[in-house]
Amino acid sequence: MPIEVTTAIQMQALGAGIAKLLVAGDVVILDGPLGAGKTTFVQGLAQELGVQGAVTSPTFVMARIHKPVDAGIALVHVDAYRLDEKSELSDLDLDATTNAVFLIEWGLPYAKNFTDSWLEVRIARSALAADASDAASGLRTVEIIAVGDGWANLDLSGITL
Repeated sequence: MPIEVTTAIQMQALGAGIAKLLVAGDVVILDGPLGAGKTTFVQGLAQELGVQGAVTSPTFVMARIHKPVDAGIALVHVDAYRLDEKSELSDLDLDATTNAVFLIEWGLPYAKNFTDSWLEVRIARSALAADASDAASGLRTVEIIAVGDGWANLDLSGITL
């Protein structure tokens, strides 16, 4: 069932709701056009996990590791937009990071080489901005798709925006 999101606060709340479902080793693939809200989603998720550091797009560094503030789990935030070959994701040696969840923007082409079970978050953005002075405003439609046996019992009913 698609989820409609119209503000950055709602997108962050959606990310926080997904964070409550995650355990170490889980992989979330984020898909959507530039400016869809992928990093905003990760910001909410990171806040809920309680990790260190500001969450920004890792486009130019490929991956950022956010350690937990306390004894929680880490967040590995990857942007695969600039990857050229499927092998490059494994070249980042992400699976060497223990006690972490993995969020991979633009990662769908690489997911099967990384894991056999992931949560896919597809964000579609309306071409029309809700506020002409804010290009980032407007309707986003988010679909959450469970792939693999690891997400067989996915229940999104507790997530509120």
